[in-house]
Amino acid sequence: MRRRTFLTGVAASLPLARAAAQSGKASVLRYVPQADLTVIDPVMTTAYITRYHATMVWDQLYGIDSHLQPQPQMVDGHTVEDDGRLWTFTLRDGLRFHDGEPVRGRDCVASIRRWAVRDPMGQALLARLAEMTAPDDRRFTIRLTRPFGLVLNCLAKLGPPALMIMPERLAATDPFQSIKEMIGSGPFRFVPDERVVGSTVVYERNNDYVPRPNGTPDWLAGPKIVNFDRVEWHVMPDPGTAAGALENGEVDWWENPPNDLLPVLERSSGVRIQDNSRLGTLGTAIFNHLFPPFDKAAVRRVILQATSQTDFMTAAAGTSPEMWRAGVGFFTPGTPMASDAGLEVITEPRRDPATMRDVLRDAGYAGERIVVMVSSDQPVQSAQGAVLLDVLHKLGMNVDYQVMDWGTVVQRRASKEPPAKGGWNMFITGWNGLDMTTPITNQTLRANGAKAWFGWPDLPTVQTLIDAWLEAPDLAAQQRIAADLQREAFQQVPYLPTGQYFTRTACRRDIVDIPQGQFVFWNVRRA
Repeated sequence: MRRRTFLTGVAASLPLARAAAQSGKASVLRYVPQADLTVIDPVMTTAYITRYHATMVWDQLYGIDSHLQPQPQMVDGHTVEDDGRLWTFTLRDGLRFHDGEPVRGRDCVASIRRWAVRDPMGQALLARLAEMTAPDDRRFTIRLTRPFGLVLNCLAKLGPPALMIMPERLAATDPFQSIKEMIGSGPFRFVPDERVVGSTVVYERNNDYVPRPNGTPDWLAGPKIVNFDRVEWHVMPDPGTAAGALENGEVDWWENPPNDLLPVLERSSGVRIQDNSRLGTLGTAIFNHLFPPFDKAAVRRVILQATSQTDFMTAAAGTSPEMWRAGVGFFTPGTPMASDAGLEVITEPRRDPATMRDVLRDAGYAGERIVVMVSSDQPVQSAQGAVLLDVLHKLGMNVDYQVMDWGTVVQRRASKEPPAKGGWNMFITGWNGLDMTTPITNQTLRANGAKAWFGWPDLPTVQTLIDAWLEAPDLAAQQRIAADLQREAFQQVPYLPTGQYFTRTACRRDIVDIPQGQFVFWNVRRA
């Protein structure tokens, strides 16, 4: 029997009832997110819930479309001169921040600079930057020391941290300190007075927002038309509660129902199921390279050889073969950088963990306690965590399996303290396939030590190939380098790829035109 602990009883139903009363006759979209919003600054985290929040409050210079191509969004157009070294961008008319101030070229310059410090693609841009200026309110320029083919990809960067345009005074905030206000120019305004931690996040339509006047809505590109006065996020305590709320019409849209609940929802007359994205999600188990035993590539290789992507994906997405894929490397299958280079290490029959204990000891494991962080409110991650725990136990490792909510994982993974002092050794996460398509957007592949993503791998042979990819003159050269990079990554194992899985989203039947590919809240409407 499915539990409905949140909406049964008078007291439990108060959050939704109170929200409905506050909204009056306003058109309201009630949404169940994957997790609570714990970080509000898009530069400060790679958590997807923060990205969803950011796309509502702020806007982007360019929006990525379903073909992975940047399309003008806040920008009206651009010119390129001096053999690709001088880029000049002109903003659209009518762009204003929520406080009434116009969006100016200097706001864009400051926002790009702050984002670039934290993002690997942005760091590559800064390494080639001669100057970035705003000659007037409607323009900004980027002058490079040498041509860089990813300039527009930088300005359309959605894979977290996403590049969002803030007022200059907010963008002047240290990129390692969170902003204190949420003033954007996006289609919605955040409502701080209605924020209930662990329960509710509320946004209201930005009536001053001017959508792009032309183009076709496609992922983050094209016009952003807002059809609701309010969007309310309601965090649920468990999947059963969320399913019951959706079936009863107490919420309109549930981001990520577990696959094992899909048959139940499909039988509900008022519920509709639709696919999320052809790129799916890539599972990852993250090693902390700072401390034993995962500071040793040989130990990481043993874990890789002892695991089965099929086991991880069956646990994550069920037995239906169309819902997951094993034999997945370091780039999203079906995209230009993906290949079968080095895949034999994961496609050949796995080595029995119980027989590999001696191999693990010889690799350098000395019985250290392994702190594994697993999210309790992310069912897919929790399921994969159970598979990882089984593998580590069979290898004879001393595992301290710590279960916590995703918000706590997001905060704690930044700790560089030893595992015995509040740090960690491994955690499970997943990445939208969009963010794993290239060596520079794949955050977990970055291997430049202190500048790398959480886990901080310092693997010069891997990082050298990433840097070489950035300098590649054409697609063919990029693909050759990406194949070499994947082979080397299977030797160095910066992280453990666990496969690709696909999810579906669920909504009431009267909710239509949900954008494909990304969870955004424009263009969706009630029929």
